[in-house]
Formats: sequence, C-alpha cells, structure tokens
Amino acid sequence: GARLCSLLALAALAGLGAEAKNSEDVRCKCICPPYKDHSGHIYNKNVSQKDCDCLHVVEPMPVPGPDVEAYCLRCECKYEERSSVTIKVTIIIYLSILGLLLLYMVYLTLVEPILKRRLLGHSQLIQSDEDIGDHQPFANAHDVLARSRSRANVLNKVEYAQQRWKLQVQEQRKSVFDHHVVLS
Repeated sequence: GARLCSLLALAALAGLGAEAKNSEDVRCKCICPPYKDHSGHIYNKNVSQKDCDCLHVVEPMPVPGPDVEAYCLRCECKYEERSSVTIKVTIIIYLSILGLLLLYMVYLTLVEPILKRRLLGHSQLIQSDEDIGDHQPFANAHDVLARSRSRANVLNKVEYAQQRWKLQVQEQRKSVFDHHVVLS
C-alpha cells in the first residue's frame, strides 16, 4: 500500500520534474473596485513578478487616458505562484489512499462474510468430528464447550469492533456528505 503510493509519487515527480515551470503556475491578479460608472473587476494575467502592476495586467483599460492613474491606484495587484507538481503528487497520493480504502470496503462487504461462514462451518465440522470420534460421550464435553465458547467469544469481540468501526465510518460519511464540505 505505502510502497504503491511512494512509487506513484516518484513516477509523477520524475515525469513532471523534467518540464519547465508552467505559465499557469505564476500569475498576477489585480482586483479593481468600482470606479465612477465602471463596475469592479478582477484581472488575471501570466506576467513576471516585476511586471505585476495595473498597467501591465489590466487589459483592456476600462477608463480613458486621463483616469488611468486614478483607476490603477485603486487596484490591488498580487503576484501568485503555485507548484502544479506538488498539487498533482498530492492528488495521486489522495486517490491511492482512497482506492485502498475502497478495496478494504469491498473486502469487508464481500469477502469477509464468505470467509466468516467458511470459518464457522469448518469449526462446526471439527467439533462434530471430535464429538463422533469420542468413545466416552461426556468425557471431553467440558473441553469442547470451553473451546467453542472461547472461539465464539473472540469472534464476537472482533465482530463487535468491526460493527463499531463501520458505524463510525458511516457517521463520518454522513457528516461529510450532509455538510457538503468542499476543499478548495
């Protein structure tokens, strides 16, 4: 599981690390409030950090020549930079963990009940073989009952823990889907 995640992350880094910084990874964002009869607007442009100002980013200029300086003084421009490689690696790791949890859920819902039935059926066969094979019918009854109780007790504890965990997972799912929490 962890090996797969690390291999995927390394493959993504190797494939993406070779390319130069994308033009989408840097931008200048200017937020201009309303000015006279012009409504406010947000402008984005891929420019270098030294060119991150109203004159280089705001195109087309919404005001005539004499008002440009007053308009630009009201605008707030910020240079923003992000790493798309880090974002992609994070998404790959997230999806890998989600896939592993999905496989585990499939195991819990499909495979585990079949294995449990086989295990219980097998233990009942062993118990019935031991009972039939005894020459003295009640000599080993106490031992057989003690073994069956200890097996049942362990299975009950495991089943109780699984049910409690499943309820916690269902409550978490309900919480996430009911509140529509979206990360951005």
